[in-house]
Amino acid sequence: MAGFLVFVAANARWLAAGFALAFASGFGQTFFISVFAGNIRADYGLSHAEWGGIYAGATMAAALVMIWAGGLSDRLRTRHLGVGALLALALVALVMGLAEGVVMLWLAVFGLRLFGQSLLSHIALVSMARWFVATRGRAVAISGLGMALAEAGLPLAFVILMGLVDWRWLWALVALILLGVATLVWPLLRHERTPQALAVEGGSAGMGGRMWGRIEALRHPAFWLILPAFLGPPLWNTAFYFHQVHLAQAKGWAHLELVAMYPVLTFAAVCSLFAAGWLVDRIGSTRLAGVFSLPLALGYGAFYLSDTQAGALGAMALMGMGVGLHGMMVSTFWAEIYGTKHLGRLRAMTGAVMVLGTALGPGITGLWIDGGTGFPDQTGIIAIYFFGAAALGGLAGKVARQGLGQRAGA
Repeated sequence: MAGFLVFVAANARWLAAGFALAFASGFGQTFFISVFAGNIRADYGLSHAEWGGIYAGATMAAALVMIWAGGLSDRLRTRHLGVGALLALALVALVMGLAEGVVMLWLAVFGLRLFGQSLLSHIALVSMARWFVATRGRAVAISGLGMALAEAGLPLAFVILMGLVDWRWLWALVALILLGVATLVWPLLRHERTPQALAVEGGSAGMGGRMWGRIEALRHPAFWLILPAFLGPPLWNTAFYFHQVHLAQAKGWAHLELVAMYPVLTFAAVCSLFAAGWLVDRIGSTRLAGVFSLPLALGYGAFYLSDTQAGALGAMALMGMGVGLHGMMVSTFWAEIYGTKHLGRLRAMTGAVMVLGTALGPGITGLWIDGGTGFPDQTGIIAIYFFGAAALGGLAGKVARQGLGQRAGA
């Protein structure tokens, strides 16, 4: 513990900036936007499938732009790119509150997904992976606390506020919060850390002792084997949050009763995030590749089998463990096996696929809901998906360890 506190104190300004950027990305995440789903569908006269289609289309467009935008983190400093993304997201929040008609709604969702869900989280995690090497796991875990705090606090806080203030005015509050975060991040990053957050010749190398490019990574089997495990949480957890109003109704709970359970998921995610960081710093991320999807498989399975709130709490705890492990893996696996020089472009490519998953999940499950299959009945299929992803992830870890010169069976 003493060593951890020394590490935090010595790197406080950079860790705080990563924490703040990750927290701010929460305003573009589905767990926050979906809080307003009922109001949006009512104001715009949308069905579940129609709202899911708008959300999916805007998110897919954001994913395409992210393939290019994510590479900016290889060329621009975190101070400039991060603050720019914060200011852009604040402007989009105002548009969201003022939007009239489905076209403006689509544009607002596109901006929230691009600058919040995609770019801010990308900047935070790429910076942590570049700034820290031997302590990468700890740094990513601390940065991840920002997202965890957003996930635990924002839905509950804004559901309560919606009982007091019109939902559109709350987006002005979001803009003010983002401006506050920008004024915090700018002075924190006045001094660049070494290793720097830009792509340089130094940094940590990957398999074969070299820096892998994006095309090379696409040709390597580990990329495709681990992809279903990386895609799963954005695909299905996004749907879980997106349909939270429907889910509460299907279970016979008040919406507030459901979001009040989210801190359990978040607490489990934080615990597993730090445990995973400790493990990554000691044994590497490749050895976790076959197991990090299993808690999600068990969590969705438990949700399928249980109809009680007590059972849902247990399921959310398991899901939270999987969320924490996933957050660590997507931040460290590529840096470990492909190196850090082109990390921004590499993570932007996979991040775009994951954002695509966040687009497809609500759309697919929304169609199933409109077709008569409620989301609680879909969780059994989702559990099977995660068991399969875990098996493929295990193969990816084996291939990666061979490339790193480790004994695959060790």
